[in-house]
Amino acid sequence: MTSCHHAALLKHNRPVPRYTSYPTAPNFSASVTAKTLYQWLDNMNPAEPVSLYFHVPFCKKMCWYCGCNTKATSQYSPVRNYLTYLQKEVTMMAKRHKRPLDVSHIHFGGGSPSYVSADDFRQLMNHIRASFNVLPDAEIAIELDPREVTEAKVAAYASVGINRASLGVQDFNLTVQKSINRVQPVHQVYRVVSMLRSYGIEAISFDLLYGLPNQTVATVRETASLAATMKPDRIALFGYAHVPWMKKHMRLIDENRLPDAAERLEQFEEARRVLCNNGYVQIGLDHFVQVNDSMAIAHDTGRMQRNFQGYTTDEADTLIGFGPSAISSYQDGYCQNTPDLRTYIACLDNEEIPVLKGVKLSDEDRIRREIISQLMNYGTIDLADLAADYNVSRSDFDFELNRLKQLKEDGLVEVFGNKITVERGAAQARRVVASVFDQYLEPKKQQHAQVA
Repeated sequence: MTSCHHAALLKHNRPVPRYTSYPTAPNFSASVTAKTLYQWLDNMNPAEPVSLYFHVPFCKKMCWYCGCNTKATSQYSPVRNYLTYLQKEVTMMAKRHKRPLDVSHIHFGGGSPSYVSADDFRQLMNHIRASFNVLPDAEIAIELDPREVTEAKVAAYASVGINRASLGVQDFNLTVQKSINRVQPVHQVYRVVSMLRSYGIEAISFDLLYGLPNQTVATVRETASLAATMKPDRIALFGYAHVPWMKKHMRLIDENRLPDAAERLEQFEEARRVLCNNGYVQIGLDHFVQVNDSMAIAHDTGRMQRNFQGYTTDEADTLIGFGPSAISSYQDGYCQNTPDLRTYIACLDNEEIPVLKGVKLSDEDRIRREIISQLMNYGTIDLADLAADYNVSRSDFDFELNRLKQLKEDGLVEVFGNKITVERGAAQARRVVASVFDQYLEPKKQQHAQVA
């Protein structure tokens, strides 16, 4: 990133969505109900594979940086009880079709899926396989808290077909770890990586964070270097979003220890430099992958996607989410389960799907979703080609092209005729450029994280 890009990003540093969907979740409404969802399920092509997401809303200990829908509990009984309801939701959704749907991708997120015991995880996975036709080449991924992983759990993961593990590393510096209430030594992460590989789970991803309290460019450099030595296939480098008005536990973080926007950009750039020098290639906004990784191949061949888990090689048109707060994506729109665990359980007790809200896609939404998706995934879009594909006029986007003039003058985007290209050296600018095409966006400080 040049100093010019750095200055321009700071100039345009404002709250905009991360665009894991369009329209984004703040634009969901109660107009989408369980009845709507049933209609969308009935409209699906049962011959096309789907993707599944399972949310486990529990952790043993709350990390202060966490923005997920989760609850800390030292008691395991609520987790076991929850799994009973999660399996009930699976049964209710699966029986909507005469034959089991084919599944090409499964992702377990949280919270901490690694909180689930080995035996209970086997039971859950067996129930999923009994309810759906999990394809032989399906990617089955799980998010892991290294502090909770035992050999018994890894053996269970391997036995039921887990073939990708994503480890929540965040940062290796002890001072930073104490600042976010998540102490996990380097050797603990190394032990889990070694254990996973010994059981044949070779596809490993790391999640790292920058912008945390007490982080500096030097500590971020050290974390990126240590992460690279363990050679995960993928590293996601996310910026910490400090939103204490949404997540009360973030109030436990000392705001005086948080880096400012300029330092955050320097931290990202230093981590990017370290990872690229260690053989990783940058993909999209914030992912770094080994050159032979399937995501690098998907990116180079135009098949990479972006969903609620971030960048993915999953090509399924339908993503069905299970558990509190889980979001589903259908060809007709998006819907989200209630995030409240008690309401979730009450709905299932009443034989009701726990849908809280969502949005139906209009033709205009689909067009703009494609523009935003191309910008977020590849950093470029040809509006003339898009207009031809959707049978609309290129001039329909004159307003947006005019809004891009300032970003162009500041060196964050190039506009040649109908082609828009975000500068390669300013990946974070993709969110700003994409937001120009967002018809719903009403910038509010308490709704989205800032760019830097």
